[in-house]
Amino acid sequence: MDLYNRLVEKKEKLALVGLGYVGMPIAVAFAKKIDVIGFDFNEAKIELYKKGIDPTNEVGNEAIRETSVEFTADPSRLKEAKFIIVAVPTPVNDDHTPDLTPVEGASRFVGQNLTKGSVVVFESTVYPGVTEEICIPIIEKESGLKCGTDWKIGYSPERINPGDKVHRLETIKKIVSGMDEESLDTIAKVYELVVQAGVHRAESIKVAEAAKVIENSQRDINIAFMNELSIIFNKMGIDTKSVLEAAGTKWNFLNFRPGLVGGHCIGVDPYYLTYRAEQFGYHSQIILSGRRINDDMGKYVAENLVKLLIKSDIPVKHARVAILGFTFKENCPDTRNTKVIDIYKELQEYGITPLVVDPQADADEAKRLYGIEFGTLEDIKEMDAVLIAVCHEEFKSMTPDQIAAYFREGNAAKVLIDLKGMFDRKAYPAPEWEYWRL
Repeated sequence: MDLYNRLVEKKEKLALVGLGYVGMPIAVAFAKKIDVIGFDFNEAKIELYKKGIDPTNEVGNEAIRETSVEFTADPSRLKEAKFIIVAVPTPVNDDHTPDLTPVEGASRFVGQNLTKGSVVVFESTVYPGVTEEICIPIIEKESGLKCGTDWKIGYSPERINPGDKVHRLETIKKIVSGMDEESLDTIAKVYELVVQAGVHRAESIKVAEAAKVIENSQRDINIAFMNELSIIFNKMGIDTKSVLEAAGTKWNFLNFRPGLVGGHCIGVDPYYLTYRAEQFGYHSQIILSGRRINDDMGKYVAENLVKLLIKSDIPVKHARVAILGFTFKENCPDTRNTKVIDIYKELQEYGITPLVVDPQADADEAKRLYGIEFGTLEDIKEMDAVLIAVCHEEFKSMTPDQIAAYFREGNAAKVLIDLKGMFDRKAYPAPEWEYWRL
């Protein structure tokens, strides 16, 4: 009897390595069909899951309470599983080179606890070649088992979109790949248990790895183009959002908007591809120029805020500025890889220490990673400028009167930066307001 049937009949278990935004929804989804072990190195996170708390907000506390996933921080429990999915983060170093430490560490744990006949599938975003050239040798060394004869490997890139309740694991077509036809068939059938949208069988592991990095590189380049347009139109005194709405009436115009590009994918994955390209002697031109534009947007926003303060005769040093929203994207608690920190740091260079307010963000994480303590909405008063950086639901419903109450009396104008263009600019007319958006 093959591995797929043994999993469905609960004679074998599936294990997940890494229970963050990607791994945890996968574990919960599979647990509705088969027996699942959820392993993470972070004991504090495992304790939260055991108490029925979802720190990611991806599936919610109720789903965590009801799931049959066996949460553990003990790597030896991986010995009980025959199908192992690795979903650990793949960040970049300060010099933008790939940081494969989490993937290598996970490979070691998997290797140390691997049993004959297992299938290992990586979901972490990597450049083409990592699964076969880096992960396989580590697992073989730690396990003493030969890949291809004693165990099989595959790759199925994650497509989780944090905070998105429409595009979920179940509703997004899943790319799957395997080292041979047999492993590909098993991996495809296992994922089809939970992915209603079906799977796309890539012709090789490298093709699947490459597909993932170009998905986010394409988005990065398109946003960079929008950001460049925003810089150009700003100099011309033209509203970029109005231009894009007009251009968007053409059937094949792509609907991208300018903004900060943070998070774990769009701002990171292109560097994995360009790093690999350089190993083959090719220096990226389009991809890296897009990265440069997007990486500089926080500085650009801060500079424009300062210019508006000066225009309104407000002293820049020690100006009172509130930043609303700190996460890397809307309606999601994750502050890792946020680009809002770039605005914060740049304003500090001008002698401004902004008040940061984010009702959705993981406050402990922000304190640990950035040393920032959040204020509350009630703390926003007597401000010289207000910058709405993230389109959280809590901010969308704010009225001009509510926002006006945040400002100090007596300034020549209320400086409002509506980064993503959430509001109707006509509701914030000059000279009372200095309204600016990308």
